[in-house]
Amino acid sequence: MKPRTILAIVGPTASGKTSLSILLAEMLGGEIVSADSRQVYKYLDIGTAKPTLEDRARVDHHFIDILEPSQDYSAGQFGIDVPPVIDGIIARGNVPIIVGGSGLYIRAAIDGMFDGPGRDPEIRGRLEDRLASEGVSALMATLREVDPVSAAGMKEVTARRVIRALEVYLVSGKPLSQHHADQAKGPKLPSVQVMLDWDRNMLYERINLRVEAMVEQGLVAEVEGLKKRGYDPKLNALNTVGYKETFEHLSGATDLPRMIELIKQNTRHFAKRQLTWFGADKRIVHLSVNRESEIDKIVAKVSELYRRAANV
Repeated sequence: MKPRTILAIVGPTASGKTSLSILLAEMLGGEIVSADSRQVYKYLDIGTAKPTLEDRARVDHHFIDILEPSQDYSAGQFGIDVPPVIDGIIARGNVPIIVGGSGLYIRAAIDGMFDGPGRDPEIRGRLEDRLASEGVSALMATLREVDPVSAAGMKEVTARRVIRALEVYLVSGKPLSQHHADQAKGPKLPSVQVMLDWDRNMLYERINLRVEAMVEQGLVAEVEGLKKRGYDPKLNALNTVGYKETFEHLSGATDLPRMIELIKQNTRHFAKRQLTWFGADKRIVHLSVNRESEIDKIVAKVSELYRRAANV
């Protein structure tokens, strides 16, 4: 049977991905797969603009509220976890709709992504000891011997990347570059990827309004709740835009107006990086939108694109 086609709604924060995806899921008979690196965590609702309980009642969602904030998760692990979920959606006769602004998660869902074997504390410890005593150049020399392809492909040499590549080799007995090559040989589902393309100033205004709405909805109280649960603000899940600034405010480092301004500023910077990432993928169809009232036309357009590509 010909593989079903994936629909992906990608783009920067505050561009309207959630509302668009829910309308499309209802129209096409879809289930939503969240490709958001923070919505996987429980208790992070307001600061991640997580779909509401009402939205999740309308359409089935996956990869939301599956982890504690203290647990680590990665795009590589998502790449391992997401294929059986997509297979299940297809088996039910529904359309997999990938939704998110985390570029690596989107790539993992669409193209596949290898993260390697899990961390080995003993091997990781030995490599970190070598780093402390010999420096990253010595580790890099070893990597060139065991995995010259990965070594040559590093645009930026960092201790973290070198240690991880060596760890993968020592744990699995196979170079990281070979794992990536093997992953690339796997079958990929065809996809239609779309992004709502706002005028930059309008997008930034939407971001500003969203931040103000988050504060009104109780962002500070949400972070206070995380503190009461004992979660360290240095956790990877919480060291992110919105939560980082709010923790700083609660520590007394900033007042509320300054906290709000910092979240707006850092969210705009984040959106700019997202636009750069998605702008580099020529498969993504950019759909210009100038106001929220155009959503019905956008839904019809995306539905048409998908039906044509999927022959449904």
